[in-house]
Amino acid sequence: MLDLDELRRIIRLLKDEGLSEITVAEGENRITVRRETGPSAAPVPQRTAASSVDVPPQDEGTFMVTAPLIGTFYSRPAPDADPYISPGSRVKPGDTLCVIEAMKVLNEIKAEAPGRLEQVLVEDGETVEYGAPLFLFEKE
Repeated sequence: MLDLDELRRIIRLLKDEGLSEITVAEGENRITVRRETGPSAAPVPQRTAASSVDVPPQDEGTFMVTAPLIGTFYSRPAPDADPYISPGSRVKPGDTLCVIEAMKVLNEIKAEAPGRLEQVLVEDGETVEYGAPLFLFEKE
């Protein structure tokens, strides 16, 4: 049987190593400890995309990045981290723009084209629908 000090040591190891899950087995005894990590670890008030800013008109020199799935939008990898991108940021294909959480899975949304971010169109913690506008970029 696991004593309280050993359990505390396992939990400390989990946190210190940045793990989300650890399983320890001793003989027939086995314990698994899990913790939530990333943007979903801190509660964020839920809002819908209907409360977002007005979508600006597009022209020949801009392009829009839209949500490829339904879920919760996060502009940063963790609640206390800097956003992946902010207005004025230049991106190239493959750069992470944001994360959309769907069914407890964090899905990184990556840039498909180069550009300079003009405007973020949703707020952290908003629920977005498939096809909802997320970012407006200036083409490069």
